[in-house]
Amino acid sequence: MKLKSFIFLTGLLSLSLSCKLLDKLTQFNMEFDQEVTIPSSTVINLPFTIDTEDTETNSETTFEINDTRKDLVEEILLKQIDLTITSPSNKDFDFLKSVSIYISADGLEEMKVAWLDDISDNPGNSLDLNKTNEDLKDFIKKDEFKLRLNTTTDQVITNNYKINIHTVFKVDANILGI
Repeated sequence: MKLKSFIFLTGLLSLSLSCKLLDKLTQFNMEFDQEVTIPSSTVINLPFTIDTEDTETNSETTFEINDTRKDLVEEILLKQIDLTITSPSNKDFDFLKSVSIYISADGLEEMKVAWLDDISDNPGNSLDLNKTNEDLKDFIKKDEFKLRLNTTTDQVITNNYKINIHTVFKVDANILGI
């Protein structure tokens, strides 16, 4: 009886570990970098909007490389989103009071995906934003998506700031129908 219990528990453990391994094999990341420019201004404490260019997802190719297809994607979550000043190189985000980022794609309603309010007076030249836990597969499965920044400054800025928006999306999909 003990041998049957041992074999059953060993089989159950093996099945559990193989399912976890299979889950790992069906998950991969998609990374995107976009650049926006925050123009110099004389106005503070008023929100203003900056749109990115359309970003090609190349999702069909990425899914194919990872042995899956669009119709097999179960979920896409925003794993990471950060902003980094690329120019001027000696500046930081101390001019920002808050930032929100929205995603949009053809035929879909815009959604807020990231934000940071009450930015400190000494934030450095990179910001790691709070992010949504919403499933974004409908946006990333499209051929293109666009990000929109809504920012408020708390200082007059005399230079244009070039900002890189780095996003990492975690894709969970079935591998060719498995």
